[in-house]
Amino acid sequence: MSATSRLDTLQQRHSWVGFPLAVAYKFFDDQGGYLAALITYYGFLSLFPLLLLVVTVLGFVLHNDPSLQNQIINSAVGDFPIVGEQLKSDITGFHGSDVALVLGLVGLLYGSLGVAQAAQHAMNTVWAVPRHRRPNPLRSRLRSLRLLLLLGLGVLITTALSALSTSAAAYAHDLAGVSIGLRILAIVVGAAANIGLFILAFRLLTSRPVSVRDVWVGAVVAGLVWQVLQLVGTYIVAHHVKGASEVYGTFGLVLGLMLWIYVEAIVVVISAELNVVLRHRLWPRSLLTPFTDDVDLTHADERVYGGMATAQRIKGFEQVDVSFDRPDDPPGEDDEGP
Repeated sequence: MSATSRLDTLQQRHSWVGFPLAVAYKFFDDQGGYLAALITYYGFLSLFPLLLLVVTVLGFVLHNDPSLQNQIINSAVGDFPIVGEQLKSDITGFHGSDVALVLGLVGLLYGSLGVAQAAQHAMNTVWAVPRHRRPNPLRSRLRSLRLLLLLGLGVLITTALSALSTSAAAYAHDLAGVSIGLRILAIVVGAAANIGLFILAFRLLTSRPVSVRDVWVGAVVAGLVWQVLQLVGTYIVAHHVKGASEVYGTFGLVLGLMLWIYVEAIVVVISAELNVVLRHRLWPRSLLTPFTDDVDLTHADERVYGGMATAQRIKGFEQVDVSFDRPDDPPGEDDEGP
């Protein structure tokens, strides 16, 4: 028996090896990297309209309010690249613009809807939902709007909790016990809120009935990693980006945001794959199945590939039959294409 065969036998007999391998193979089968990249694109696209909205709202709020102007200058907002420098040099130069407000809202709506659409596509791909069972373009966007309303508030709450837990460390030298306790409490509450949000998101984003039992494991993984990424992100902004030069700080912030969104998108897709592998017991997989046709497919391999084929049904009356020839069988008539 070759070394490859021994490794294959090992991972098929031991779930602690075969299960994570099956999750990784399912991720690559569904082109999870591209699904995450699509989510990242729209997520990043929505950030610039959001920044435009923030600047515009600041212009309206700060106008003719010296007290609030001083509070903003002395807050963390005054340390942000470009915007912070302009605030410190000429805070009265910030003026709200109706045109900028409208453009910001339109851009934010487009980017946010894109994120929700991309996430729906990712979940439906991961769960192999047939295309004819997915919402049509109009219904899917209305569904995305409802999702944004439900999840937007939750994301703001968890982000605020992460910022609170990071800021509490700054006062540790004065009230050590209180600040540490507050920080731990904020982290725990934030992580629990993240997990709840991901349970809700995984269920609402999938165009087939999935229960809490089907998605809770992936939601726990995604929620905990999201919490860690939020803590790391707020720490970097507070201790590194805000003290950098204007140009370096801007590039660092932009690249950091892109990386942060992509890493979290990867985690979300992998967590969804984990749910599917658990729900349908899609392991063990054959060790060499992604690399060659000269392989004996396991039952899990056949279920995965069969689901991917039937998921391409565009019409309800379209029939897709899937069968598998053994490696030593002669090629069928359809092997050369349609």
